[in-house]
Amino acid sequence: MRKTLVIISPSMDYRNTLNLPETSFPMRGDLARREPGWIAQWEENKVYAAIRQASRGRPKFILHDGPPYANGDIHIGHAVNKILKDIIVKSRSMAGFDAHYVPGWDCHGMPIEIQIEKKYGKSLPVAEVQAKARAYALEQIDRQRKDFKRLGVLADWDHPYLTMNFSNEADELRALAHILDKGYIYRGLKPVNWCFDCGSALAEAEVEYADRKDQAVHVAFRFGDREKLAQAFGLPNVEDGAIVIWTTTPWTLPANQALNLHPDIDYALVKLDQARATGSMLILAHDLVESCLNEWHLSGHVLATTKGASLAGLEFKHPLYDLDEGYQRMAPVYLGDYVTLEAGTGVVHSSPAYGIEDFLSCKAHGLQDSQILNPVMGDGHYAQSLPVFGGLMIWKANPKIVEALESVGSLLKVETHKHSYMHCWRHKTPIIYRATSQWFASMDRPPKTGKSLRETALAGIDQTDFFPAWGRARLHAMIANRPDWTLSRQRQWGVPMAFFVHKETGELHPRTVELMEQIAQRVAQHGIEAWQSLDPRDLLGDEADQYVKNRDTLDVWFDSGSTHATVLGGQNHTVHGSHADELQWPADLYLEGSDQHRGWFHSSLLTSCMLYGRPPYKALLTHGFVVDGQGRKMSKSVGNVIAPQKISDSLGAEILRLWTASTDYSGELSISDEILKRVVEGYRRIRNTLKFLLGNLQDFNAQTDAVAPAEMFEIDRYALAMTASVQADVLANFNRYEFQPAMSRLQIFCSEDLGAFYLDILKDRLYTADKNSLARRSAQTAIHHITHSLLKLLAPVTSFTAEEAWKDLHTGHETASIFTELFHTLPDLANAQALIEKWNRLREIRGHAMREIEAVRTTGGIGSSLAAELDVYASGDDHRLLASLEDDLRFVFIVSRATLHEAPGDLRIVVSPSPHKKCERCWHHRADVGADPEHPEICGRCVDNLFGLGELRHHA
Repeated sequence: MRKTLVIISPSMDYRNTLNLPETSFPMRGDLARREPGWIAQWEENKVYAAIRQASRGRPKFILHDGPPYANGDIHIGHAVNKILKDIIVKSRSMAGFDAHYVPGWDCHGMPIEIQIEKKYGKSLPVAEVQAKARAYALEQIDRQRKDFKRLGVLADWDHPYLTMNFSNEADELRALAHILDKGYIYRGLKPVNWCFDCGSALAEAEVEYADRKDQAVHVAFRFGDREKLAQAFGLPNVEDGAIVIWTTTPWTLPANQALNLHPDIDYALVKLDQARATGSMLILAHDLVESCLNEWHLSGHVLATTKGASLAGLEFKHPLYDLDEGYQRMAPVYLGDYVTLEAGTGVVHSSPAYGIEDFLSCKAHGLQDSQILNPVMGDGHYAQSLPVFGGLMIWKANPKIVEALESVGSLLKVETHKHSYMHCWRHKTPIIYRATSQWFASMDRPPKTGKSLRETALAGIDQTDFFPAWGRARLHAMIANRPDWTLSRQRQWGVPMAFFVHKETGELHPRTVELMEQIAQRVAQHGIEAWQSLDPRDLLGDEADQYVKNRDTLDVWFDSGSTHATVLGGQNHTVHGSHADELQWPADLYLEGSDQHRGWFHSSLLTSCMLYGRPPYKALLTHGFVVDGQGRKMSKSVGNVIAPQKISDSLGAEILRLWTASTDYSGELSISDEILKRVVEGYRRIRNTLKFLLGNLQDFNAQTDAVAPAEMFEIDRYALAMTASVQADVLANFNRYEFQPAMSRLQIFCSEDLGAFYLDILKDRLYTADKNSLARRSAQTAIHHITHSLLKLLAPVTSFTAEEAWKDLHTGHETASIFTELFHTLPDLANAQALIEKWNRLREIRGHAMREIEAVRTTGGIGSSLAAELDVYASGDDHRLLASLEDDLRFVFIVSRATLHEAPGDLRIVVSPSPHKKCERCWHHRADVGADPEHPEICGRCVDNLFGLGELRHHA
């Protein structure tokens, strides 16, 4: 029975009879112009709130945001960090979790205070500094928030956590009180990293290393008691002489108070062939005698040797002993295992105020804090009371000290030495170790109960998952080797260490923990300013005259490092927690750059272990730094900085998101204009695929038109099985936070599995079959599932594009956002693996055929593949495989005829030009073109598809 769809005249354009794709989804993304519109829609439609509503009741997944510092515009590293976090949160949400994302900002600290000083001067009252710092931080937060939103990051932007929020400041004081009460905190004199420009102690994370040239000196300390020295070497007597040290910091010599030798190293007493100003004998490590004498242009021989242990307690004269009576003191020998033979003389000079090991050695040998010489002031100048060099900046004093050493005969050699030296990460200026009275968190002193902080933290690292795995060893080494944490800072814009200290004894008030809660309640109402304005009498009454308010502020790393408590609420809500109702402790994941092993990861681990005895996170993810295409660090001076704002305004934030996800973040992330061009090309392939899929679903209603899997064409079922395999792989990658392989898989899926294979084959069936035929609806059913799966897998990364395509796919239907959805559930298929194996082999054979067709095309034998006919010669399994497709084999090869022959031997494909006329509708070359006189320009199957029952197809 014939059907009449339309009356077609012989001259009519048959294109109008095809089911061509229709979609409002444009080929060009025009991302830079259109993305802000999507951001506005997300805000207007309250999409983040809609996600929260859709996720209600699901298990929580909490990625706790490491707070960027509220100073300056965001850079490409910030963008990478926030995009990775957004990808994870979105993917976890779509995987069935209630994945909140509360962004945060680190607001206190030196950089902001410096900005206020630059603008208004250094003499402002504390209250004014704090007020201006708050206002400045809020301005910076607004700027950064706008740029983070521009990246397509969905978050609770209206309710972020700020370390300067009054409630967070108050909870930070409560956390400090808990740690103090547990017995971790002490006050003492100790060398700390000190920056002269900051005028404050620095945290370990605020120290970086850079090459520096200094004067290195070999210096003689003259013998003291020669009789005891002779006994140590087993000699009847010794002549005048000196023990020799080597140092790259001559400025520390005025404060020398001891010498360190290794107890097990052999030390030699060398008799010089020619006496020098300090005498005719020298002491240094035996293994270094020859090299040192050559270096000093001296000659001599070893008289005797002894172990370093034999020299313990002997005293030697300060090298400036003869310069001024202020240096007429002795330096005793202490033993230290840290002394090595790698450089110098095997003898280390010790200025306990300016070195950790020096300090520990001298303290271990009974030196009291009051006895430690500390002439370097906070600004880097010597105190005026220091003999000869008083008032000099230490770096300028170096050459003068060298001259003084030479003038008294204590200098053996001076040279320029290039070495890696500590610098302030803010000012890029050299820093020193400097002994100051500070508040510390002890790494090794046992608290009131339990193990030491170091032991607890190391055990916590073993409990934590690391992505990538090498992060474990890195953090472990840093915790294992770090000194006590210097908690105090000498600044104004920071959470105060709100202690009352006894004027005479220096002890804390016995009710300190109780008092800190009262202070926290005031801070919760009025901010840290409440401490500045507090009259001690309000809390201490008549005791106020005996106490002073501690003026130190907390290390800003304590601010961010305690946010697991002040934001998440800590274990069992030990502090209030600004977002404890929607979040939970511990966090599932912390994600930051690799520098945060010594920063936020580090400080969070220590605060949590002091408070709760375990880490505040279950897993740590680390990403590398961004470098240019040549592997160079981003630098304004080099001119290779690529700003995320520029990429968003020119190419679109989507390209930045795709680049981030497509790059192996475990190492350095390379970016350049050339790299971004490749990303753009990859994006276009994805977009073209989506456009084709959407265009072929414009008349498909899944409720009424979907075909059951058992009735679908075999290639359609294969496409669904292939999609299920891709989805499983990508979701497994998402679970492991491995986005590069996920995006690689999706791009290959779009370009090769779909574009170059399945969709290429499908075009004929979609376009030429009857609109409502099983052949077309089977294809559309597969496309429906593929599109839903693909869009949802792409959504965490290409968020703008996925949302745009989702709206097009659901035009006329109520749907808040793709981000309120779960990943797609694909139909169950019988024998899916067998289908995949069968069609993977068919694809290999098809690839062979395509190469043969291309070879004929390049010679001019044919135009398109539809102008070709194939004779396929196969045997065994290949023959059975190809025969199972029957006449649909030609559709798989996209040729006008494909004839299968059973023949022994290897697979062979012969390509020949079709002798038949081309159908003007389907473009196949068929013998029956014009067989129907009413339709002389089209083939028999097109006539049947238009006016008959439709062609019979079963497989492809």
